[in-house]
Amino acid sequence: MKDVLNKLRIPFPEEDIEWRVQQQGLSNGLPWALVLAYVTNRAIMDRLDDIVGPENWTNDFSQSPNGGVLCTLRIRVEDSWIHKTDGADNTEVERVKGGLSNSMKRAGVQWGIGRYLYKLPTTFAEFSGNGRFKTRIEGQPYKWNPPRLDEEFLPPVETKKKKKQGDK
Repeated sequence: MKDVLNKLRIPFPEEDIEWRVQQQGLSNGLPWALVLAYVTNRAIMDRLDDIVGPENWTNDFSQSPNGGVLCTLRIRVEDSWIHKTDGADNTEVERVKGGLSNSMKRAGVQWGIGRYLYKLPTTFAEFSGNGRFKTRIEGQPYKWNPPRLDEEFLPPVETKKKKKQGDK
């Protein structure tokens, strides 16, 4: 069981990390944005499939007392099913789907999946004319890139790969 839990906790490759703006503004006319990292619901499902097998996990959803969504994530360990539950509010965009996805992501964190992302230092977007993401600050459009993750927040294989490529 401990081996399975440790494998669930392995950091994700950078391409599986998503970013969202938490706060943003202008300082001396220059844009800034505090950004938060998270893994997608799909990445969590893939991690579970890879580590325990698709036949050894399941999720169940129910309504939470405040009208949001609870997700119970069950994993079969030997002959027993162990479960952990967490919840989320429905979202403003794709209301029900967003609530389902967010509650499963939170239940995954209960199992240690992606929990290390909460230990990231304060992270700010890097603004650039050729940024991957777009945002509007005070009505003006800006493009930004997420910050680079330190080695401690990357899987061991990716860390070695970056060193071989001469990390730019």
